[in-house]
Amino acid sequence: MTKYYRTLFATICLAAFSCGASAQNKTIAIGYHAPLSGENAQYGALFRNSATLAVDEFNKSGRLPGVTVQLKFEDSKGESKEGVNIARKFSDDPSILAAIGDFSSGVSMAAGQVYAQTKLPQLSQTASHPDFVKISEYQFRNITTMSYESPLIAKWALANGAKKIAVVAIQNDWGQSVVSNFVDYVKANGGEITDVEMFNPGTRDFRSILTKVARGKPDAIYLGSFYEDGSAFLQQKVQLGLKQQMYGTSSLYSQKLLELAGPAANNLNLSTTFMLDSPEPHVKAFVKDYEARYGSKPDMFAAQAYDATNIVLKAFVAAGGANATRAKVRDAMAATKDFPGVTGVTSFDPKTREPAKLLTKLEIQNGKFVLVK
Repeated sequence: MTKYYRTLFATICLAAFSCGASAQNKTIAIGYHAPLSGENAQYGALFRNSATLAVDEFNKSGRLPGVTVQLKFEDSKGESKEGVNIARKFSDDPSILAAIGDFSSGVSMAAGQVYAQTKLPQLSQTASHPDFVKISEYQFRNITTMSYESPLIAKWALANGAKKIAVVAIQNDWGQSVVSNFVDYVKANGGEITDVEMFNPGTRDFRSILTKVARGKPDAIYLGSFYEDGSAFLQQKVQLGLKQQMYGTSSLYSQKLLELAGPAANNLNLSTTFMLDSPEPHVKAFVKDYEARYGSKPDMFAAQAYDATNIVLKAFVAAGGANATRAKVRDAMAATKDFPGVTGVTSFDPKTREPAKLLTKLEIQNGKFVLVK
């Protein structure tokens, strides 16, 4: 064989090897939509941080040889119309085998109508409206609903001697669910609801609401909100000299609440699925890695997104990796049992796709979240 043909043969062999190697590599994707701009952009940023951390860890682990998982983010702006558009875009992308999102129940449910038709499995880390998973067999959530959380807090408040309770919540689907589940439990168990007040998203002045609530002379106030409006509410409650016991939704569990509300946050009672200072090794590792990468500590929302992403990644493995299909991923997600997440152990009911999770009771004392036993 001449030098020319030896060189040509070597070139052909190298090309064939390269083609064979590239044929063995495959990219599959998770579509993630969240509010990356607008009123709730801070939560979208948390989701993006945690999802990126989880996928990077997964790809480095080698759990799917020859397969790379990609994250494809889209900004829903917290709007249902955008959620629908994104759902259509993700559905048309054959590399996307599952979608995660959105932040609010409203946007998640609007997108869910599309995913139900296109049969793309959808997991929301925060959609707690009872009807979300009823859309189709392709909807999942990794968060307890208010049908579980609100009665738990109501029972806690009644046991602490609060018989007359006022409820204040954000005016949206989630807030309505906060109210209805809490009110129903209190009334059914001998308590009295003195007032129900709803406020619009973005409200920062609660003095008129607090003044009205005070007229009913409640023993306690139950607040359904997020840390931005929650911190303003707590500060203004103290400024007006109101002394009622305070209870709140798990959405208030954030270091930002402590920073913004200051001493006004003390004695707030709430529940959570995630504890920043948990002694569990995998939780400590998550907190350490998140803080090292992003320069801030993760909160419950970041933890929910981290677990949601890892649940999908686990389903990719169970569904066959390079040979996975959307239907196989859906079935693998439905079979999730005893997933050891940073928000606790999670199992999905294979029929309802509701998660079985436990809530931990906390009280803010001296500017810190303290476990209530």
